[in-house]
Amino acid sequence: MPLTLQELNAATPEAAAQMLDGLYEHTPWIAAQALAARPFGSLAALKHAMVRVLAQAPREAQVALVRAHPELAGKAMVAQTLTAESTNEQSKAGLTQCTPEEFARIQQLNADYNARFGFPFILAVRGPRGTGLAKQEIIDTFARRLDNPPDFELAEALRNIHRIAEIRLNDKFGVVPQLGNDVWDWQEKLAQHSDPGYAEKGQLTVTYLTDAHRACAQRISHWMHDCGFDEVEIDAVGNVVGRYHPAVAGAKYLLTGSHYDTVRNGGKYDGRLGIFVPMASVRELRRAGRRLPFGVEVVAFAEEEGQRYKATFLGSGALIGDFQPAWLEQKDADGITLRQAMQHAGLCIDDIPKLRRDPARYLGFVEVHIEQGPVLNGLDLPLGIVTSINGSARYVCEMLGMASHAGTTPMDQRRDAATGVAELALYLEKRAARDGDSVATIGQLQVPSGSVNVVPGRCQFSLDLRAPTDAQRDALVADVLAELAAIAARRGLRYTAELSMKASAAPSSAPWQQRWERAVQALGVPLHRMPSGAGHDAMKLHEVMPQAMLFVRGLNGGISHNPLESTTSDDMQLAVDAFTHVLNQIATETP
Repeated sequence: MPLTLQELNAATPEAAAQMLDGLYEHTPWIAAQALAARPFGSLAALKHAMVRVLAQAPREAQVALVRAHPELAGKAMVAQTLTAESTNEQSKAGLTQCTPEEFARIQQLNADYNARFGFPFILAVRGPRGTGLAKQEIIDTFARRLDNPPDFELAEALRNIHRIAEIRLNDKFGVVPQLGNDVWDWQEKLAQHSDPGYAEKGQLTVTYLTDAHRACAQRISHWMHDCGFDEVEIDAVGNVVGRYHPAVAGAKYLLTGSHYDTVRNGGKYDGRLGIFVPMASVRELRRAGRRLPFGVEVVAFAEEEGQRYKATFLGSGALIGDFQPAWLEQKDADGITLRQAMQHAGLCIDDIPKLRRDPARYLGFVEVHIEQGPVLNGLDLPLGIVTSINGSARYVCEMLGMASHAGTTPMDQRRDAATGVAELALYLEKRAARDGDSVATIGQLQVPSGSVNVVPGRCQFSLDLRAPTDAQRDALVADVLAELAAIAARRGLRYTAELSMKASAAPSSAPWQQRWERAVQALGVPLHRMPSGAGHDAMKLHEVMPQAMLFVRGLNGGISHNPLESTTSDDMQLAVDAFTHVLNQIATETP
């Protein structure tokens, strides 16, 4: 019989420790110490209690835990001395049925990894879905992580150990994250559609109104019908809109959703997670035959990334009346105008103005999104509360000095454009760090026609400056531009700085942020508040209605816009549960 939290909470310390035996390989003290935090209201709370215990342990104890684990397809497997849990996990991943070539490759990786780090390679081989990774994915991950810095790799090993423990805990308690699995499966199936030139390479790219993009829209609309939405349509810009009606006609709607287009060679979860999480919640409402005192409108926005055309936020912008007719004449790389693409897709351009929503008919907008960053992953937290979407400013810049011979020009007589920009880059680090939550980046840096033996006379570079509030962003911009001027003057250089983009910050609505916070707390997950450095559809809706976002932890260092972008079905389950909790909160608040 599966364990229950009631049994665990009521057991003696010795009995409770025995119940949790085997979660951490040959290391029972982690679960034993975590039991001091009883009673646990949820498995999530128990999981985080164990995370906290290990985080507070000395480094020596952490390394000892890693070394307590067997190598993948290693000597212990050959000698059949693995624990029952490890045997089950390595078997599910197919590691007990390696070909001679696969076995030899893994043995070499084991040797190289141990030589570099001094502990065995740890990977949760049952994977983010819990059903097992393919052998080639395991080998590829093994090889990739060999290049990690040692401190990062130790942290990554511990994160994988926590994932192993999470899956083992689910097994002990008979818990299956079924809604998280469903969300996972939807995303896997949607990722089967990719643009030509990328699909053949196994890469995911879905740009606005391509065949793959339109196939995604059809799939999402079919799934919305299957989930029980009362109305489903593909609107005049390609948004897929599903409405679940309120209990009483004429009541307001909660607006939610995210985008289904991707960057080139991107990930499966950016945007799409925020479509499928609310879809799962609505499906459960329909299955329960339950109507809320408000409606739920889920929008799969057709375009957010600006990959095919320069018109970004085209899908969410249309909902607030921000669709510029001039955009229709923009051309893609093949010379196809936006107008032609929309006409070819059968969209009615004349109907675009009708998409504008009346804010008075909506309660607000909420969005669930993968974090796209390393913060939650580094903290071993599944969910984060977004306090604000950062305001940003971008500049295209050039530093101008004097090109001269690298061998004959004395150091005190140089006017080196590149070192001027290098000095600015170091200032950016210090200035942004001073705020704590500002960020500043020189993402593009080049010396046109540069040569190894020439002092650079020109250096072209970009500036990307972001902060949670407009005032903080503007102060950052002012300081950086002032320092740029001071560096140029001190070094005898000239410069240009052209503003190429400026976006206002979108602070979360306090009442809506608090609803997310109550939902996360109810799940037993610690609260972590954080700004969003990336832009989201919520920024557009923020212009006309209150908004707030929930972040979901990403794996692999939180990487996004990348094939390695990932999260677990357990974290997705928590996101669905949190979204449903928000719905229930609003239901109790709404007359």
